Amino acid sequence: MTLVPGTKLGPHEIVGRLGAGGMGEVYRARDTRRSTVAIKVLPHELSLDAERRKRFEYEVRTISTLNHPHICVLYDIAHNNQTEYLVFEYLEGETLDQRLGKGTMPLEQVLRHRMEIADAPDRAHRRMGTDDT
Repeated sequence: MTLVPGTKLGPHEIVGRLGAGGMGEVYRARDTRRSTVAIKVLPHELSLDAERRKRFEYEVRTISTLNHPHICVLYDIAHNNQTEYLVFEYLEGETLDQRLGKGTMPLEQVLRHRMEIADAPDRAHRRMGTDDT
């Protein structure tokens, strides 16, 4: 289910789509309590799939226990009608894809970003063990 700007999910109003992945779509939204947030919506048909539902719940449990400068803060887990969604901290800035579109990065910058990117999932895996369910 694609949400259009102006769609309301509780106190959140969708501003625009940020991206999509295997577990749902991510939107920029206004939150009456926090200003701008990122919302990850689990499509309704996926919530009916037991395996995907299990993966979503595992993601929620994992994220809710993490505190790391390179992992967005999870503010809320919410439901609106038949829509389940997560509310995250919204981070301004350019995506890696946008940056790479500008040309080659200096090796020093590549290595710094690589360490920052790798540290977050490493910390998450060490915190949660090696359970991939």
